Amino acid sequence: MKVSIVGGSGYVGGELLRLLLRHPEVEIDRVVSQSMAGKPVGRAHPNLRKATALTFSPPDAWRPVDVTFVASAHGGSMGVTPKLLDAGGKVIDLTADFRLKDPALYPAYYHTDHPRPDLLGQAVYGLPERHRSEIRRAQLIANPGCMAAASILALTPLVAAGLVDPQRPVVVDAKSGSSASGRDGGPAALHPERSGVMRLYAPAGHRHTAEIEQETGLPIALSCHGVEAVRGVLATVHATARAPVDEKGLWRAFRAVYAEEPFVRIVHDAEGLYREPEPKLLAGTNYCDVGFATDPHAGRIVAVGALDNLMKGAAGNAVQCLNILGGWRETTGLDFLGLHPV
Repeated sequence: MKVSIVGGSGYVGGELLRLLLRHPEVEIDRVVSQSMAGKPVGRAHPNLRKATALTFSPPDAWRPVDVTFVASAHGGSMGVTPKLLDAGGKVIDLTADFRLKDPALYPAYYHTDHPRPDLLGQAVYGLPERHRSEIRRAQLIANPGCMAAASILALTPLVAAGLVDPQRPVVVDAKSGSSASGRDGGPAALHPERSGVMRLYAPAGHRHTAEIEQETGLPIALSCHGVEAVRGVLATVHATARAPVDEKGLWRAFRAVYAEEPFVRIVHDAEGLYREPEPKLLAGTNYCDVGFATDPHAGRIVAVGALDNLMKGAAGNAVQCLNILGGWRETTGLDFLGLHPV
């Protein structure tokens, strides 16, 4: 299958290249970057030196291929994706531009009207654990946001088992590493400003709120923190229980949803250093680890989702969707297990 990457010089583009260069079913046709056109990809991604002779192509040099990954800045896909679809290819969009079904939400969360609301209904939300069959037939796949993916995967078993009171807001406390801001993350991403911080940068109104509500059907109160880490997302979900539930009931709920999922692991141990999900262990992997706890005193269920924001939160999940599109083994090119210690 021939694929191209638009926006290939960023962190997500680099992870796509790292995965696709070793994918046995894929040939990379073009890697497009406006800022680095004509330069070798190893200039932006030094870990790929000697792995490929590819150079970055300018934006006007793209041509139709089977699948194009769009990893440009948010807003950049709205113009290019319709052209790619009109040329007959499929698109896996890693921006936020086609994630939400309701066009009225774009002014509220992205401060712009959507120029192609007709495509929102066609786009499939690209979380395989929820939309595998739709992804298999899709022309346009909207890859989830990283904090949204962790939160949705943590919440899904509770929703499926009917354990959450749908009338009470679900509080999500999400923490992310600096790479979630991208290569051009601005002053807040500079090391002197990031080192040692636990920064509450979005107490309310974060754009991933709309994704989580869309996929779970629950009212969500999301707060987001930046912490001193390069990779990783940890979403701690606080939900009001509809009725009392014990740990055995939560085990049943999580196993019912994830027992056969290749990239979701249930982590809830009684002993050891890592009893609940820990993003550090997931760096470079496509896993999302989920865990849980009960709080009878407050009538609360706590669910946890951890992942690498550049992998299961972006490039790895996109390649998982590509594998589904291609009819290949879903774990193809994604079998890296992670490192410990690191």
